[in-house]
Amino acid sequence: MPEQNYSEPEDTAERFRRLMASEEQTRVDLPVPGQAEQEDIETYLPAGETTPPLSLPALDKNNMPLPRRVDEIDMGATRVTPAAYTHPPQAARPPVTRPPVQPPGSINWRKHMGCFARGMVITLFVFVLVGLMAGSYGMYRYYKIAKTLNGVDVGGLRERAAQFETTRIFDRNGNLLYEIIDPHAGKRSFVSLDEVSPALVAATIATEDKEFYSHPGFDPWALLRALWQNYTSGEIVSGASTITQQLARMLLLPDERFEQSYERKAREIILAAEINRRYSKDEILELYLNESFYGNHAYGVEAAAETYFNTTAGQLTISQAAFLAGLPQSPAVYDIYTNREATLKRQQQVLVLMFLVNQERGCIEVSNSEEPVCVDAAVAAIAAGEMKDYDFPTPDFTMRYPHWVNYIRSLLEEQYDPQTIYRSGFAVYTTLDPELQDTAQRMITEQVAILAEKNVSNGALVAIDPSTGEILAMVGSPDFYNEAISGQVNMATTQTRQPGSSIKPINYAAAFEKGWTPATLIWDVPSEFPPSGNPDDTREPYKPVNYDGKFHGPVTVRTALANSFNVPAVKTLDFVGVYGDTGMTAMAKRLGITSLTREDYGLALTLGGGDVSLLEMTAAFAVFANEGVRVPPVAITRVIDYRGEVVFEYQVPEAEQTIRREHAYLISSILSDNEARAPMFGYNSFLHLPFPAAAKTGTTNDFRDNWTIGYTPDLVAGVWMGNADYTPMVNTTGLSGAAPVWSQFMQYAVPNVSGGNPTPFLRPDGIIEKVICTLSGTEPSNSCREQRSEIFAFDQPPLPAGQDLMRKVTLDTWTKLEASSACEGSTKEERVMNVSDPWAIKWLDSNEGRQWLDTHNFPRNFIPAPERECAATDPKPKIGFSGWADGQQIVGEVIELNGLAGADQGFKDWSLDYGQGEDPGQWYPLVANNTSPVQSTGSLYVWNLKQDNVANGVITLRLTVRNNDGGYAEKLLHLEAALPTPTPEPTDIPTSTPTQAPPTATLTLTPVPPTATFTPTFTPTP
Repeated sequence: MPEQNYSEPEDTAERFRRLMASEEQTRVDLPVPGQAEQEDIETYLPAGETTPPLSLPALDKNNMPLPRRVDEIDMGATRVTPAAYTHPPQAARPPVTRPPVQPPGSINWRKHMGCFARGMVITLFVFVLVGLMAGSYGMYRYYKIAKTLNGVDVGGLRERAAQFETTRIFDRNGNLLYEIIDPHAGKRSFVSLDEVSPALVAATIATEDKEFYSHPGFDPWALLRALWQNYTSGEIVSGASTITQQLARMLLLPDERFEQSYERKAREIILAAEINRRYSKDEILELYLNESFYGNHAYGVEAAAETYFNTTAGQLTISQAAFLAGLPQSPAVYDIYTNREATLKRQQQVLVLMFLVNQERGCIEVSNSEEPVCVDAAVAAIAAGEMKDYDFPTPDFTMRYPHWVNYIRSLLEEQYDPQTIYRSGFAVYTTLDPELQDTAQRMITEQVAILAEKNVSNGALVAIDPSTGEILAMVGSPDFYNEAISGQVNMATTQTRQPGSSIKPINYAAAFEKGWTPATLIWDVPSEFPPSGNPDDTREPYKPVNYDGKFHGPVTVRTALANSFNVPAVKTLDFVGVYGDTGMTAMAKRLGITSLTREDYGLALTLGGGDVSLLEMTAAFAVFANEGVRVPPVAITRVIDYRGEVVFEYQVPEAEQTIRREHAYLISSILSDNEARAPMFGYNSFLHLPFPAAAKTGTTNDFRDNWTIGYTPDLVAGVWMGNADYTPMVNTTGLSGAAPVWSQFMQYAVPNVSGGNPTPFLRPDGIIEKVICTLSGTEPSNSCREQRSEIFAFDQPPLPAGQDLMRKVTLDTWTKLEASSACEGSTKEERVMNVSDPWAIKWLDSNEGRQWLDTHNFPRNFIPAPERECAATDPKPKIGFSGWADGQQIVGEVIELNGLAGADQGFKDWSLDYGQGEDPGQWYPLVANNTSPVQSTGSLYVWNLKQDNVANGVITLRLTVRNNDGGYAEKLLHLEAALPTPTPEPTDIPTSTPTQAPPTATLTLTPVPPTATFTPTFTPTP
């Protein structure tokens, strides 16, 4: 075999030289569990857990080990002291002494030690007896199992090699979609072990079975470790299979290879021991390498080397060998053409395993080469870099519906051992409807072509029968073989796309469970939120906006969801919560969405801030279509082996009522309400079909993804449009990008699956219909100007008329809460507006809000309705007069007014006014805005009534206390003023002369005309 050249480019060599010389690099801590590199290593370790019991080395960015630091002085080395060169002095013989006499009453330790020794002997005897019994039982079980293997020809392994049936995949009608090529007719060439690169042998041993050359066909320690793991986990999670066991399972247990039982494992171990006894290690390894499946039609290492690298098995480099050695564990997952990142990570993990064995044993000894294979840090890093930049040749194979076939293969590998799948002659019957699949593929391809000028290159579609969960169509891309658009990536199953507003129904379904209804009022106004939803979040506030850039004032849930308004959706999530048992992520999980697992989602989650897959989103909508019953999506209905025996048959699981039927119907009612969504989508949008259908669109704010998902009781379909590389489209929304495909497909497919009679949404018995006020969503009050009908769950009716937007209440003026017996302030009946949203109150004070108030005949200076009645624990004023009774008479000109004027908290100031009469039309101040409270009874004011010209009669005093929140309290006191009549003051005007004349003689004795009666007053008598 030619010597491989592992020299690296100058820049790489320089980097490793610096790493070796760097003091800091050589002190790098081992990777912390939980980091990506550590997780990758644990994820991709083989089932046998061949990882050496060593601490993992420090890794570089390619997951390659860094060189281990070596100290200049080895403090742990063996040292020779001067004593080693001199003879020790002869020790003196100790004198013979008699044992001391035991004093009376002391413990006889020798006697007790004798008892202890006897106990130990008895215990040892018991252990030996138990061991013999266990060994006897083990031998009995061994020979009992061995008897069942008499018909297995262990000596005929070579004749059994490659004698297997191919696995075939069919659609729901029994049409063949794909057949895994028979190794005799496909890519397979048997090669001897000496024709295989030692690097591949080393990589295979390090990955699958590092003790291969030393164990008797099975690894006892690995088995014990696997038994413990299986016991602690409660299920079989590890089989600890060696290379020999895998060979036994592949070739000698054709009827049991897909069983997972301890009985089958015992038979496998015994067969492995027999194989190990009858065959050399080289023969076993040679058979294994020629029988393993490496994906993409490559059986055996020769076919694999040709498929992936256009070379032979003997010419494989360490980089290529590490790549191939990682594939047999799961060829469908580690497919470089459809899952490049995971496959390259797997290659890196194999290199790490080789490095660890190299560290443990000083290179890897292999039987087909005199020279061991050495993989140090530099070699591993170079090998990882070579594969990272390698351009793999395009696979030369075709299949019908390749995305679907690969999806089925991945499902099979989750259930069965990879070698079992490809060697058992399975006939796999799937749910795919070829007619719907062809139609969906054509529609996706045509729509991508139409939108090409909008930078749209990719699309996907999934269709599911909601009552059975059967996947009827799955289009992963418009062209599987188009590398320019990453066509081999299945965009229907990838969990890395953002759903935009299409996820909103899940949020509203959670709100219904917490008491909301389609008539619940939400204020669509400019609002701000903590980004995380946590009130203590101090970051820049989150300010959602609607797609049309407008705000629509108060809207009901029906209007908000049907028109996909963003601000109400965020307020809904703020009410529901992101996390917790009743939060949106919990609801999504119940509906079958598994990818919302991050712990840092904020309120933008309801607008599509989490990554999901089209398949799971479509399946979640199927719950709404199926009256709240979730049936998990299914793709495989039956698996039959080459003998015609049923290996697996799908049974529709027992109905799981994931959400209430009433709530599922409410969501369907809103999403199918063409009238309700007309303001945003118009009456003749792509969402309006000739038969009742619910639908929801979604668009990310950067146009990277757009969606339309909709359904009838017969069929649910989801469509995604975008680009696999996340480049944004040009002004393409869910309505213009995905909706046309959804509309065309549904109009074709629904009549197809329903026999021409699409099933309508049937109203459950638990749904009631009520008349509500259109504006507020409550039962109509006297102030309601427009009414309409709405539906509700029977136990969640609309709010009563008393909760209408405008209503009259008696307010406690101090707390501004609704008055109750616990209030101590004054009360006042007011017409209030039922709005508690602080952002709504702020908006109503804006120009736009005031225009809205005018339009709906509401007062501009409205009072927000109180949230509750005042309670005994609320702050209270201290106010009142003392020493005076209501109606008391005042006889003195100067009086002193005593009382209280303060508050237990929040005091601002107090005032004292008076007015004439029982209900004064005008008030006159006595004390104005005094900021010094009178907390205990004291003097409020000394009043000189005469000085203020107070007239006799009823006087009303008004004492007012105000708080810092704008509230107030007042007390009135009515007093009766009865002051003495004042004596007239003398003047300089001569008034005594007329009194000397006869009193009023002229007036009474002389008749004169009426106008002459004024003459005596101005005419003095003589």
